[in-house]
Amino acid sequence: MRLKLFVAATVFVAAPIVAFAQKDDPATQASKPTIEEVQKVVQTISSDKNKLQAYCELGRLHDETQQAVEDNDLEAIGVMTAKANALEQRLGPEYDKVIEGLDPIDFSSAEGQEIADVFKTLQARCQ
Repeated sequence: MRLKLFVAATVFVAAPIVAFAQKDDPATQASKPTIEEVQKVVQTISSDKNKLQAYCELGRLHDETQQAVEDNDLEAIGVMTAKANALEQRLGPEYDKVIEGLDPIDFSSAEGQEIADVFKTLQARCQ
């Protein structure tokens, strides 16, 4: 459950930035990632200590972001969005591509559960 919230928060934090940066041109929209792309990104992050640290920090930032959203604290949300962007930069463009493509995925579907299971391996390494 925590992973679903983390993934949702990551998408929540990244989506406004991505939406702002993109035009309505469908060609600029991120495509839905394949399970192989997700696995490759997870493997890349798992094998790099700095990337794993950034991923774990992004997970901790999720809780703070969720509280700021509940408190409707726009200033804090802005600060956390900037922090999230910096962490995502450390994770690399492949991570961004995968995260941007998660928007159309229903995480209660078999496909969504498979993707969530792959991310769970990273989440387990953060504890």
